[in-house]
Amino acid sequence: MGIVVNLDVMMAKRKMSLNELSEKVGLTLSNLSILKTGKAKAIRFSTLEAICEVLECQPGDILEFVEEQKQ
Repeated sequence: MGIVVNLDVMMAKRKMSLNELSEKVGLTLSNLSILKTGKAKAIRFSTLEAICEVLECQPGDILEFVEEQKQ
């Protein structure tokens, strides 16, 4: 599975909408939505830093490594 993005979990814990996070971080709704749904291929450290600052969390609260199941 690889890297899982738990942005929606942190947003729910902070009771923050995508619109509110978008305004506070300075990213477009579409870019945040791509990140939130796990469709992003990369994230800039400056973006991750801004999200962590607004959500008052650590990068590990947003990004998680999940090992792939071996068959």
